[in-house]
Amino acid sequence: MPGLSVMDLYLLRRTARSVAGALAVISAVIILIQFEELSRSVGVRTDAGPSEVLWLTLLRAPSLILLLSPFVFLFGGIAAFVALNRSSELTAMRAAGVSAWRFIAPSAAFAFVAGLAVVMLLNPLAAGLSARFEVERARLMQSYLSDAPKEVWLRQGDDRGLVVIHAKSRDLEGDAIRLRAVSLFVYQKDADGRLQFRRRIEAAQAVLRAGFWNLKDVREASAGQTAVRSDTLSIRSTLTAEGAVDRFSSPEAVTFWGLPAAIRQTEMAGFSARSFRLRLHQLFATPILFAAMAILAAASSLRLSRQGGLALAAGAGAATGFLVFFFNQMTGALAAADIIPPLVGAWAPPLVALLSGLALLCYTEDG
Repeated sequence: MPGLSVMDLYLLRRTARSVAGALAVISAVIILIQFEELSRSVGVRTDAGPSEVLWLTLLRAPSLILLLSPFVFLFGGIAAFVALNRSSELTAMRAAGVSAWRFIAPSAAFAFVAGLAVVMLLNPLAAGLSARFEVERARLMQSYLSDAPKEVWLRQGDDRGLVVIHAKSRDLEGDAIRLRAVSLFVYQKDADGRLQFRRRIEAAQAVLRAGFWNLKDVREASAGQTAVRSDTLSIRSTLTAEGAVDRFSSPEAVTFWGLPAAIRQTEMAGFSARSFRLRLHQLFATPILFAAMAILAAASSLRLSRQGGLALAAGAGAATGFLVFFFNQMTGALAAADIIPPLVGAWAPPLVALLSGLALLCYTEDG
């Protein structure tokens, strides 16, 4: 590869091999734990067999693996550099005058590029599987939760007006949205941009089609007028089936490429898009977080093995990575609760981790 020395390629291979091993171990643990959890929460309450529970596990596992993917680069980086240290390869590199900044750069660059690939390629796949998981789990749990309330509130809007939709129950049939016992409250904007109530529509059923709601057994009443009944009625909709499913799903079930549209549609409908904004910023910050974990892993593994304390230093680096992860979860929860801005909640942990790794590296390398 142009621009990369033999040493850089060697370090990349060692790092990639250790990262792949860490990924395999973490993935196996996640699948085993998730299979046991779903067997207990779904399998014992429904007629789902082991094969269906395994299918749910495989649908859910990718999103959990991506959630814990910073640890892949943390543990993989620690394993790679500890092995290089114990084999005296790092000692030989330093004796040849190679700075620690030089042999840590390939690992950090690899983590950054991997973060970009995760956000742009793997996240859409994991989000799609997560959305499918929610649908499949809801289908299996439908009989168990048959008496649970399923009321739905939706909003759709544009620059001309707003429609508030209430339904007694909903069904997700693949990508189709079917609402039952539906009430639609239609508002239009006047010349001053204020919303004015225009009419109320009651329907036994509403199915979301491409660009419109198809209503059946309709009773429509405008302000100051008598009610009018009809068998069917079509109402223009700014929601897509995917967008409507997003209202029932967590932000993690929305793809990176679909988040801007979800934010726009949610705000247009009058809802807060804070959770979607937080998720988008977290995905933007993912490459920085991965690179920070790689730098932190390498910086904590540079202590020469003959000096002793290498295991303690590596353990301290792993503990710092856990603190960064919990800090990331805490700031995310604070941002979702509207205590801190989403920008701060998403970017503070990666930047803190990056600065911590660079500070530790400066202390280790330059004293």
